[in-house]
Amino acid sequence: MEHIVLVCGKWKVEKTRWLFEVDNERGSILVAANENTRFEDFVEIIFEDYEVDFADYDLELRYVLPKRNLQKQSIDTPPVKIGNDRQFHAFLGLYKDENVRICVEFKAKKIAGERAAEDQKQPKERDELLCEDEEDTDEEGDRFDYCDDSDGETSDDENFTTYGIPPDHVEEVQGSCTNMLYAQVLKTQERESPMSLLDLRSFKFAVGQSYDSKDALETRLKIYSVVQRFDFDVDKSTKKLFRVKCWLEGCTWNLRASPVGESSKFTIRVYVDEHTCSVTERPSRSRQATPDILGLLYKDYVGGVEPSVLPSHVSTAMNMSFRIKMDYWKARRTLQAARDLVMGTSESGYQELPTYLHKIGMSNPGTLTRLEVDTNNRFKYLFLAFGASITGFPFMRKVVVVDGTFLQGKYKGTLLIATSQDGNFQIFPIAFAVVDTENDESWTWFFRQLSRVIPDDEGLALISDRHKSIEKAIAVVYPLASRGICTYHLYKNILLRYRGRDLFGFVKKAANSFRLTDFQATFERIKEINPDLHAYLERADVRKWARAHFRGDRYNLLTSNIAESINRALSGARSLPIVHLLESIRLMMTRWFATRKHDAELMKTSLTRGVEKMLEGRIPIADLLKVQAIDSDQSQVKGVSSLHVVNLTEKTCSCRRFDLEKLPCAHAIAAAEARKISCISLCHRYYRKQYLYNAYFSAVMPKDDAVPVPEEVAKKICLPPAVRQPPGRPKKSRYKSILEKVADKKRPRKEHTCRTCYQTGHNSKTCPLK
Repeated sequence: MEHIVLVCGKWKVEKTRWLFEVDNERGSILVAANENTRFEDFVEIIFEDYEVDFADYDLELRYVLPKRNLQKQSIDTPPVKIGNDRQFHAFLGLYKDENVRICVEFKAKKIAGERAAEDQKQPKERDELLCEDEEDTDEEGDRFDYCDDSDGETSDDENFTTYGIPPDHVEEVQGSCTNMLYAQVLKTQERESPMSLLDLRSFKFAVGQSYDSKDALETRLKIYSVVQRFDFDVDKSTKKLFRVKCWLEGCTWNLRASPVGESSKFTIRVYVDEHTCSVTERPSRSRQATPDILGLLYKDYVGGVEPSVLPSHVSTAMNMSFRIKMDYWKARRTLQAARDLVMGTSESGYQELPTYLHKIGMSNPGTLTRLEVDTNNRFKYLFLAFGASITGFPFMRKVVVVDGTFLQGKYKGTLLIATSQDGNFQIFPIAFAVVDTENDESWTWFFRQLSRVIPDDEGLALISDRHKSIEKAIAVVYPLASRGICTYHLYKNILLRYRGRDLFGFVKKAANSFRLTDFQATFERIKEINPDLHAYLERADVRKWARAHFRGDRYNLLTSNIAESINRALSGARSLPIVHLLESIRLMMTRWFATRKHDAELMKTSLTRGVEKMLEGRIPIADLLKVQAIDSDQSQVKGVSSLHVVNLTEKTCSCRRFDLEKLPCAHAIAAAEARKISCISLCHRYYRKQYLYNAYFSAVMPKDDAVPVPEEVAKKICLPPAVRQPPGRPKKSRYKSILEKVADKKRPRKEHTCRTCYQTGHNSKTCPLK
């Protein structure tokens, strides 16, 4: 048996050295342990000897390696952590040869609302070249949905999304709007928490205590029995009497309650607190520990119901807090019950929809909402476009990207999104819809609602994947608009069907070409190498995927990535009840509009930050070009191996980049400098700071609960859709294709850590602790 010295205090870092500041009040203790001692028992002894409540504090155990071991390590090597049985026994092996003390540090646990508030961040959303949950339909029915450009052939000229980010910007974390929503709900509920964990453990029933109803008393009894680790049987339960007793025969513990007069409150009349049964038999039955009761305990006294919390976390937390052991499925049902208590059930979400949409519409003038139910009053379709988006879209380029992503809640469904990109190359959400699935009917319905916000126009461009239902719906609702397809989905379908990186490079070059001559030369080269691929690209319609042939103004938007980025930002909210899904969207919109309006006010230049940065990269190229005036409007611009004609009056260039992007190319910048003309005047008005400010001028407001709800809205019935729940564990992610698996293998591997000391740079065989 080893007697180990433990010292309580706090670690701190000064420059590159780790120092331990001793807590003189708690001081040090001596604990005996050997190879048969479990780490959990060791921790429990520490809590008892220091008289600290493990429900209120976390414990960290660390020790400093002996000097002979530290000589081989860097000076800034942190103390070694003890966190499980393996690490504890490794310390015991070291302790036999070296006199090493354990440093104990108690850290107060954070409550759920504080923890969720710390996890959430407040940045602006940026486009991430990741396409998630996508179902791209090819002519022959092939589907592929991977948009990470792992082969590195993306043209930087297409992607200006990082240019508009402020210098102090912190990247948007996945699901941050969901964390904000949980924090908001939990913060409200913290005030309603019935009692502290310490009070719960010391709670006792007493004669004369009253409860609002028999159900309230029974719930309190169930919680009490779970915390005190015993069970009871209901001996009699009527409207006038409620009597329970310990489940073990012969035990004297019992409670009897009844109402006073005509009151609905139940008052305890008789209560015997003493158990005469064996303490070994008492906790062997636990029928009261249902997921509903455990979920209530977890919500009120443990916390943490955000999407990042897993059933395994719940199982561990409940075991540490209440000594309750549960398997995976019971932990999962407990977590779901806790989430239902915090966010409401999926069924209640549909019931609240009519009222929620009415209040959101009243708080945001000009907002367009539409809720459709079937003949049985079951939910069918939902459409939402905030008034701020509707008034801001006229200041956007007329390019709308649409996409759909599956929902992960109890009743599934699909979230459809329409979005655009502002003059600072940031995502601008326009409209959202919830439908049953992506088919002809749902997409046609969605575009009909969208046409009330954005009417059909020859100058409008619609970008999407190659889903056939989208193509049919656009042909019906938007016959005048130009339709483009996402080039990344096209590329990946080609990689799946036609092998060869050289071919892929040619296809990408053809799609990105500005001039028809460049496109035709590359397209003919593809025909020479692989006629089948050439025929496939023709069937895909070059007017939809080739920039040079697109009949409208597509600007730099060649993919559906901006819609995919919103899918990613809302990934944590897709499993929430539908009302809270909409509230997550509203929170995201509120944050984006507020921060971007403020950011536009702070911009010093006439053009947006993103455009300024993009033009900054073209100026050095323009400085190398030679300019010769042709007439009052046109100039000849000559490079090392190129010759182009720029018309500053018409705002065109023979390279066609100026024409298609509506921003001066390097040739136009050189010609403008030669004529002493400001490049700002050559940029389209959509790229100006004032347009950006106007786009986000209107705020997205939360619903006002004080707004009266009309009787016809309050009486409107909206039931959940009829869906069949498949057996087994719910699927949270789609199956990856073979190309995605291959691409994952190409990414940098995670640095492995030693399983003995959890440090990097070596493995368990070469660990210095051995």
